[in-house]
Amino acid sequence: MTFRRFVKMAAVGTVRQVMRALIYGAIGVVITLVIVAVTFLNSRPDLNVWHTAELDEEFTTKSDITSFTEYLALEDRLFRQLNEEVYAKLAPADRRKINRYHRGSLADPTSWPKDWNRSYELSLNKPRIGVLLIHGLSDSPYSLRHLGQRLHSEGAWVLGMRVPGHGTAPVGLVDTDWTDMAAAVKIAVRHLREQLGDKPIYIVGYSNGGALAVHYALSALQDDTLPQAQGLVLLSPEIGITQLAALAIWQERLGHLLGMQKLAWNSILPEYDPFKYGSFALNAGKLAHELTEEIQAKITRLSSAGKMQEMPPIIAFQSVVDATVTAPALVQGLFDRLPSGQHELVLFDINRFTEIEPILTSNPTAWIDSMLRGQQHNYVLTLITNENEDSRNVVARRLMATERTAIDCELGLKWPAGVYSLSHVALPFAPDDPVYGVEEIPSYQGIRLGDVSIRGERGVLQISEADLMRLRWNPFYTYQETRILEFLGFVEVVDKGCSA
Repeated sequence: MTFRRFVKMAAVGTVRQVMRALIYGAIGVVITLVIVAVTFLNSRPDLNVWHTAELDEEFTTKSDITSFTEYLALEDRLFRQLNEEVYAKLAPADRRKINRYHRGSLADPTSWPKDWNRSYELSLNKPRIGVLLIHGLSDSPYSLRHLGQRLHSEGAWVLGMRVPGHGTAPVGLVDTDWTDMAAAVKIAVRHLREQLGDKPIYIVGYSNGGALAVHYALSALQDDTLPQAQGLVLLSPEIGITQLAALAIWQERLGHLLGMQKLAWNSILPEYDPFKYGSFALNAGKLAHELTEEIQAKITRLSSAGKMQEMPPIIAFQSVVDATVTAPALVQGLFDRLPSGQHELVLFDINRFTEIEPILTSNPTAWIDSMLRGQQHNYVLTLITNENEDSRNVVARRLMATERTAIDCELGLKWPAGVYSLSHVALPFAPDDPVYGVEEIPSYQGIRLGDVSIRGERGVLQISEADLMRLRWNPFYTYQETRILEFLGFVEVVDKGCSA
């Protein structure tokens, strides 16, 4: 063996040893990180009965149910099961004044004349239209209750559907699939068609309900047996979410493998809200990701087939700052993919009067400017913003489809003092909502979450400071509601440039 060959072989052996050491080192680092992460996640508060109860009377695609009447009968059995498996098994330590599962507490939804966690129907002898209301993820039919009652008073047959996995206990979202939700929406729309005959049907969707509404409309373009919707109203619609949601399933699987139930949860929090879960199952993030991916795939297929021209008109309302879904995702994932039609996107800007921009983690100004001054759109773009930076008064800055110049429309509204933006959860709620609003309702004796303004030490309250800070009501609700009434044909549009 020559010296040169010896040196070469030695060098190769050294490289292999180094590579082997690096690989083993990397594996060791990964294992260490997994152990640390699992230890941290498992150190969170213990799971309670509302996290572990078996509620097997929930609707799924495997349920032998084809009508909304059967859906309601199954829901009756589900809520009886909830009473037996959660309310009746509450530990003495959990019988607190703000626990929604403690009978008679400030957060007990059954203390209301009607439990708004359940599906409901507001019928009429001679309805002008039918409206299906679809609530958001971890939410309940309560979120669109105010709008539903207003639409009913205007002449709409209203169906507020409880989406599978919701309105009961957080455990309901551990195993629910987005296909269960989509199947329930189809049952509800078919029911409305049976009640309404040839009257138009509209779908109003909030957050995940917005995604379900869009998914249904796209499915109806592919399947002639599905009743068509005349139009869609979307509030903070879940059209695009982070890809990290897809990784949630791996944490959940690891939890099953290790026998650690806590790993199935993204957050484990007190249940103080009568109409929304505090704890959030990882499966909920997973199904949201899968639903948004399916929507994008459907749009691609329908665009290739030339069928997106048949998409019903859409009006959507979205805050430019939203910790759950993003306005750019709504534009890129839906509005920019729509052909010309009677579509409109209404954006709620930040409050420019507060001079909040210097401390924002992400300033939406550049994106908004590009939307208003950039390329032409196939839809109407409306921005609810300050008339100028020295005023709390707001205007509707409207850019009509295919135009390049926006016009300002006076609204007679202003930003409330101390409010710097809307939030994802604020849009559906009027200021006088008893639970989430800012106006005090003397006859209401339950928990109030919309007007909590307290100061003290952090980490001592059962409700997190982040939840207390988040805006729960919409200061521009009257404008939003009027625009919805216009869209549904209840209010005449006098000036399409400056309506409402």
